Amino acid sequence: QVQLVESGGGLVQSGGSLRLSCLASARPFTTYTMAWFRQAPGKEREFVAAISGSGSITYYADSVKERFTISRDNAKNTVYLQMNSLKPEDTAVYYCASPGGWPGFARVTMRREVDYWGQGTQVTVSS
Repeated sequence: QVQLVESGGGLVQSGGSLRLSCLASARPFTTYTMAWFRQAPGKEREFVAAISGSGSITYYADSVKERFTISRDNAKNTVYLQMNSLKPEDTAVYYCASPGGWPGFARVTMRREVDYWGQGTQVTVSS
């Protein structure tokens, strides 16, 4: 069983930045694709970004391209989400997730492909 623990959420003003972290118990970590999803109040959980096990492949939702950056430190079993130029519409609970291996660009965005979820961390962007 893989455990994912997020940290780094909080309250930030519009235009500000936050960095989320997710510590994974997965071994070997390099074989696990990692992703971030988010869920705003009253909305479905949606894909944000994903990164392959080696870090050579990254993929983003159109809504966060050019503003968010996903990265990983395999030596620390940690994946990060750097969020810049935050907007009020980015307010949501952010979940770390893993579908296991790389499932392809289409499937990596799908909730049903996720095998492991973190507990979520709240990000609130004030206007």
